[in-house]
Amino acid sequence: MNLPDLRQLRYFVAVAERLHFGRAAEALHISQPPLSRAIRALEDQLGVALFTRSRRRVELTPQGTRLLEEARRVTGHLERTVHELRAMAAGAHARLRIGFVSLADYGVLPGLLKAYKSAQPCVRLALREMLSPDQAAALAAGELDFGLLLPPVAGAARLEHLVVQRERFVVALAAKHRLAAGSGKLALAQLAGEPFVTIPRQIAPRLYDIVAQLAAQAGMSLNIAQEAIQMQTVVSLVSSGLGAAVVPASVSNLGRRGVVYRELAERHPRLDLWLAWRRGTLDAPGREFVALARSLAP
Repeated sequence: MNLPDLRQLRYFVAVAERLHFGRAAEALHISQPPLSRAIRALEDQLGVALFTRSRRRVELTPQGTRLLEEARRVTGHLERTVHELRAMAAGAHARLRIGFVSLADYGVLPGLLKAYKSAQPCVRLALREMLSPDQAAALAAGELDFGLLLPPVAGAARLEHLVVQRERFVVALAAKHRLAAGSGKLALAQLAGEPFVTIPRQIAPRLYDIVAQLAAQAGMSLNIAQEAIQMQTVVSLVSSGLGAAVVPASVSNLGRRGVVYRELAERHPRLDLWLAWRRGTLDAPGREFVALARSLAP
Protein backbone atom coordinates (compact mmCIF):
# COMPACT_ATOMS: atom_id res chain seq x y z
CA MET A 1 0.00 0.00 0.00
CA ASN A 2 1.34 3.42 -1.04
CA LEU A 3 0.88 5.55 2.09
CA PRO A 4 1.20 9.36 2.33
CA ASP A 5 4.50 10.63 3.65
CA LEU A 6 4.97 13.22 6.38
CA ARG A 7 5.47 16.09 3.92
CA GLN A 8 2.16 15.32 2.23
CA LEU A 9 0.37 15.18 5.57
CA ARG A 10 1.88 18.50 6.68
CA TYR A 11 0.76 20.13 3.43
CA PHE A 12 -2.73 18.66 3.76
CA VAL A 13 -3.11 19.81 7.39
CA ALA A 14 -1.99 23.34 6.47
CA VAL A 15 -4.66 23.62 3.76
CA ALA A 16 -7.36 21.86 5.80
CA GLU A 17 -6.87 24.14 8.80
CA ARG A 18 -6.96 27.35 6.74
CA LEU A 19 -9.25 26.29 3.86
CA HIS A 20 -7.20 28.57 1.66
CA PHE A 21 -4.32 27.46 -0.57
CA GLY A 22 -2.63 30.86 -0.63
CA ARG A 23 -2.50 31.26 3.15
CA ALA A 24 -1.43 27.63 3.58
CA ALA A 25 1.44 28.14 1.12
CA GLU A 26 2.58 31.22 3.05
CA ALA A 27 2.54 29.27 6.32
CA LEU A 28 4.60 26.49 4.70
CA HIS A 29 7.01 29.00 3.07
CA ILE A 30 6.40 27.63 -0.41
CA SER A 31 4.61 28.99 -3.46
CA GLN A 32 1.01 28.01 -4.17
CA PRO A 33 1.41 25.95 -7.39
CA PRO A 34 3.62 23.23 -5.80
CA LEU A 35 1.19 23.02 -2.88
CA SER A 36 -1.80 22.60 -5.20
CA ARG A 37 0.06 19.89 -7.15
CA ALA A 38 0.97 18.09 -3.91
CA ILE A 39 -2.67 18.02 -2.73
CA ARG A 40 -3.83 16.76 -6.14
CA ALA A 41 -1.20 14.03 -6.01
CA LEU A 42 -2.32 13.05 -2.51
CA GLU A 43 -5.96 12.79 -3.65
CA ASP A 44 -4.90 10.68 -6.64
CA GLN A 45 -2.79 8.48 -4.38
CA LEU A 46 -5.69 7.91 -1.95
CA GLY A 47 -8.34 7.69 -4.66
CA VAL A 48 -10.67 10.17 -2.90
CA ALA A 49 -11.39 13.89 -3.08
CA LEU A 50 -10.26 15.64 0.11
CA PHE A 51 -11.53 19.12 -0.81
CA THR A 52 -14.30 20.64 -2.85
CA ARG A 53 -13.02 23.71 -4.64
CA SER A 54 -14.70 26.70 -6.20
CA ARG A 55 -13.44 30.15 -7.17
CA ARG A 56 -14.57 31.57 -3.81
CA ARG A 57 -14.09 28.82 -1.26
CA VAL A 58 -12.39 25.57 -0.35
CA GLU A 59 -14.17 23.03 1.85
CA LEU A 60 -13.29 19.65 3.28
CA THR A 61 -15.14 16.58 2.06
CA PRO A 62 -16.19 13.96 4.64
CA GLN A 63 -13.11 11.98 3.66
CA GLY A 64 -10.96 15.08 4.13
CA THR A 65 -12.44 15.68 7.59
CA ARG A 66 -11.59 12.13 8.62
CA LEU A 67 -8.05 12.36 7.26
CA LEU A 68 -7.51 15.65 9.11
CA GLU A 69 -8.24 13.95 12.45
CA GLU A 70 -5.68 11.22 11.79
CA ALA A 71 -3.12 13.51 10.17
CA ARG A 72 -3.11 15.79 13.24
CA ARG A 73 -2.68 12.79 15.51
CA VAL A 74 0.17 11.28 13.45
CA THR A 75 2.10 14.52 12.95
CA GLY A 76 1.58 15.53 16.58
CA HIS A 77 2.78 12.16 17.84
CA LEU A 78 5.87 12.30 15.64
CA GLU A 79 6.70 15.84 16.79
CA ARG A 80 6.41 14.74 20.42
CA THR A 81 8.61 11.71 19.75
CA VAL A 82 11.29 13.85 18.12
CA HIS A 83 11.15 16.18 21.13
CA GLU A 84 11.52 13.20 23.49
CA LEU A 85 14.48 11.83 21.52
CA ARG A 86 16.24 15.18 21.64
CA ALA A 87 15.51 15.43 25.36
CA MET A 88 16.91 11.93 25.86
CA ALA A 89 20.03 12.91 23.94
CA ALA A 90 20.36 15.92 26.24
CA GLY A 91 19.82 13.69 29.28
CA ALA A 92 23.54 13.44 29.88
CA HIS A 93 23.43 17.12 30.85
CA ALA A 94 20.02 17.12 32.54
CA ARG A 95 19.34 17.33 36.25
CA LEU A 96 16.37 17.34 38.56
CA ARG A 97 16.39 19.51 41.68
CA ILE A 98 14.28 17.80 44.32
CA GLY A 99 13.31 19.11 47.74
CA PHE A 100 11.99 16.72 50.37
CA VAL A 101 10.77 16.59 53.95
CA SER A 102 12.22 13.95 56.22
CA LEU A 103 8.97 11.93 56.10
CA ALA A 104 9.63 11.23 52.42
CA ASP A 105 13.03 9.81 53.31
CA TYR A 106 11.36 7.31 55.68
CA GLY A 107 8.82 6.28 53.04
CA VAL A 108 8.54 6.77 49.29
CA LEU A 109 11.78 8.61 48.46
CA PRO A 110 14.38 5.79 48.54
CA GLY A 111 12.38 3.53 46.22
CA LEU A 112 11.52 6.40 43.87
CA LEU A 113 15.14 7.48 43.55
CA LYS A 114 16.32 3.92 42.95
CA ALA A 115 13.72 3.36 40.21
CA TYR A 116 14.49 6.69 38.54
CA LYS A 117 18.25 6.21 38.52
CA SER A 118 17.73 2.81 36.94
CA ALA A 119 15.50 4.31 34.21
CA GLN A 120 17.48 7.54 33.71
CA PRO A 121 21.09 6.91 34.77
CA CYS A 122 22.38 10.01 32.99
CA VAL A 123 20.11 12.50 34.77
CA ARG A 124 21.79 14.08 37.78
CA LEU A 125 19.70 14.37 40.94
CA ALA A 126 20.28 17.32 43.27
CA LEU A 127 18.52 16.61 46.58
CA ARG A 128 17.80 19.11 49.35
CA GLU A 129 16.08 18.36 52.64
CA MET A 130 13.76 21.33 53.20
CA LEU A 131 10.69 22.29 55.18
CA SER A 132 7.42 22.31 53.23
CA PRO A 133 6.97 26.13 53.21
CA ASP A 134 10.53 26.57 51.97
CA GLN A 135 9.95 24.04 49.20
CA ALA A 136 6.81 25.88 48.06
CA ALA A 137 8.76 29.15 47.86
CA ALA A 138 11.62 27.46 45.97
CA LEU A 139 9.21 25.89 43.48
CA ALA A 140 7.57 29.26 42.85
CA ALA A 141 10.99 30.86 42.30
CA GLY A 142 12.09 28.12 39.88
CA GLU A 143 14.81 26.95 42.28
CA LEU A 144 13.36 23.42 42.54
CA ASP A 145 11.88 21.12 39.91
CA PHE A 146 10.01 18.96 42.43
CA GLY A 147 9.06 19.09 46.06
CA LEU A 148 8.07 16.21 48.33
CA LEU A 149 6.10 18.22 50.85
CA LEU A 150 3.21 18.31 53.28
CA PRO A 151 0.19 20.37 52.21
CA PRO A 152 -1.24 22.92 52.60
CA VAL A 153 1.38 25.35 51.31
CA ALA A 154 1.25 28.88 49.94
CA GLY A 155 0.84 29.10 46.17
CA ALA A 156 -0.68 25.62 45.84
CA ALA A 157 -2.97 26.86 43.03
CA ARG A 158 0.11 27.29 40.83
CA LEU A 159 1.32 23.77 41.51
CA GLU A 160 0.41 20.37 40.16
CA HIS A 161 0.71 17.49 42.57
CA LEU A 162 0.44 13.76 43.11
CA VAL A 163 -0.22 12.08 46.46
CA VAL A 164 2.70 9.68 46.86
CA GLN A 165 2.38 8.74 50.54
CA ARG A 166 -0.67 8.49 52.81
CA GLU A 167 0.18 8.14 56.48
CA ARG A 168 -1.61 6.83 59.54
CA PHE A 169 -0.39 7.99 62.96
CA VAL A 170 1.26 6.18 65.86
CA VAL A 171 2.36 7.22 69.34
CA ALA A 172 6.11 7.46 69.97
CA LEU A 173 7.09 6.74 73.59
CA ALA A 174 10.39 6.52 75.40
CA ALA A 175 11.31 2.86 75.88
CA LYS A 176 11.07 3.29 79.68
CA HIS A 177 7.62 4.94 79.56
CA ARG A 178 4.95 3.20 81.64
CA LEU A 179 2.91 2.43 78.50
CA ALA A 180 5.79 1.36 76.25
CA ALA A 181 5.55 -2.33 77.12
CA GLY A 182 1.81 -2.59 76.52
CA SER A 183 0.26 -4.65 73.75
CA GLY A 184 -2.51 -3.70 71.38
CA LYS A 185 -3.61 -0.24 70.42
CA LEU A 186 -3.18 2.77 72.67
CA ALA A 187 -5.97 5.23 73.43
CA LEU A 188 -4.63 8.76 73.44
CA ALA A 189 -6.61 9.57 76.59
CA GLN A 190 -4.17 7.34 78.48
CA LEU A 191 -1.59 10.11 77.97
CA ALA A 192 -3.78 12.91 79.36
CA GLY A 193 -1.70 15.46 81.25
CA GLU A 194 1.63 14.14 80.01
CA PRO A 195 4.12 16.33 78.10
CA PHE A 196 4.16 16.13 74.29
CA VAL A 197 6.74 16.92 71.64
CA THR A 198 5.30 18.39 68.43
CA ILE A 199 6.13 20.01 65.12
CA PRO A 200 5.15 23.73 65.13
CA ARG A 201 1.90 24.44 63.33
CA GLN A 202 3.49 26.97 60.95
CA ILE A 203 5.80 24.24 59.65
CA ALA A 204 3.18 21.51 59.09
CA PRO A 205 -0.35 22.79 59.76
CA ARG A 206 -2.17 19.67 58.56
CA LEU A 207 -0.04 17.37 60.74
CA TYR A 208 -0.46 19.62 63.78
CA ASP A 209 -4.23 19.94 63.27
CA ILE A 210 -4.74 16.16 63.04
CA VAL A 211 -2.87 15.66 66.32
CA ALA A 212 -4.81 18.50 68.00
CA GLN A 213 -8.08 17.03 66.72
CA LEU A 214 -7.20 13.62 68.15
CA ALA A 215 -6.48 15.21 71.53
CA ALA A 216 -9.78 17.10 71.48
CA GLN A 217 -11.67 13.89 70.62
CA ALA A 218 -9.97 12.24 73.60
CA GLY A 219 -11.19 15.06 75.84
CA MET A 220 -7.73 16.37 76.58
CA SER A 221 -5.57 19.33 75.65
CA LEU A 222 -2.04 18.91 74.34
CA ASN A 223 0.53 19.72 76.98
CA ILE A 224 3.25 20.83 74.54
CA ALA A 225 6.57 20.69 76.34
CA GLN A 226 8.92 20.83 73.33
CA GLU A 227 8.72 21.73 69.63
CA ALA A 228 11.09 20.70 66.85
CA ILE A 229 11.02 21.36 63.12
CA GLN A 230 12.41 17.95 62.04
CA MET A 231 10.86 14.56 62.75
CA GLN A 232 14.17 12.99 63.68
CA THR A 233 14.58 15.68 66.33
CA VAL A 234 11.09 15.01 67.65
CA VAL A 235 11.95 11.32 68.02
CA SER A 236 15.30 12.14 69.63
CA LEU A 237 13.53 14.27 72.25
CA VAL A 238 11.09 11.43 72.88
CA SER A 239 13.97 9.00 73.38
CA SER A 240 15.40 11.42 75.95
CA GLY A 241 12.20 11.19 77.97
CA LEU A 242 11.08 14.78 77.31
CA GLY A 243 7.59 13.76 76.18
CA ALA A 244 5.45 11.55 73.98
CA ALA A 245 4.68 12.35 70.34
CA VAL A 246 1.96 11.49 67.84
CA VAL A 247 3.84 10.95 64.58
CA PRO A 248 3.26 9.50 61.10
CA ALA A 249 3.84 5.75 61.05
CA SER A 250 6.76 5.93 58.60
CA VAL A 251 8.80 7.63 61.33
CA SER A 252 9.18 4.20 62.92
CA ASN A 253 11.51 3.36 59.99
CA LEU A 254 14.01 5.81 61.47
CA GLY A 255 15.17 3.09 63.84
CA ARG A 256 16.00 5.35 66.79
CA ARG A 257 17.05 3.42 69.87
CA GLY A 258 15.13 4.01 73.06
CA VAL A 259 11.78 4.66 71.32
CA VAL A 260 8.72 2.43 71.13
CA TYR A 261 5.80 2.98 68.74
CA ARG A 262 2.21 2.07 69.64
CA GLU A 263 -0.74 2.05 67.27
CA LEU A 264 -3.48 4.55 67.98
CA ALA A 265 -6.87 3.18 68.98
CA GLU A 266 -8.73 6.22 67.64
CA ARG A 267 -9.89 6.49 64.04
CA HIS A 268 -8.19 9.45 62.42
CA PRO A 269 -7.55 11.16 59.07
CA ARG A 270 -4.48 10.21 57.08
CA LEU A 271 -1.64 12.61 56.34
CA ASP A 272 -0.89 13.11 52.65
CA LEU A 273 2.57 13.69 51.23
CA TRP A 274 2.66 15.44 47.85
CA LEU A 275 5.04 15.27 44.97
CA ALA A 276 4.55 18.83 43.69
CA TRP A 277 5.87 20.75 40.69
CA ARG A 278 5.19 24.10 39.07
CA ARG A 279 2.30 23.93 36.61
CA GLY A 280 3.33 23.59 32.96
CA THR A 281 7.07 23.10 33.55
CA LEU A 282 7.65 19.37 33.01
CA ASP A 283 10.30 18.32 30.51
CA ALA A 284 11.03 14.73 29.44
CA PRO A 285 13.12 13.81 32.52
CA GLY A 286 10.46 15.38 34.74
CA ARG A 287 7.62 13.49 33.08
CA GLU A 288 9.50 10.22 33.62
CA PHE A 289 9.94 11.12 37.30
CA VAL A 290 6.20 11.80 37.69
CA ALA A 291 5.30 8.57 35.88
CA LEU A 292 7.49 6.52 38.21
CA ALA A 293 6.10 8.32 41.26
CA ARG A 294 2.56 7.58 40.08
CA SER A 295 3.41 3.88 39.76
CA LEU A 296 4.54 3.86 43.41
CA ALA A 297 1.69 5.98 44.77
CA PRO A 298 -0.86 4.51 47.21
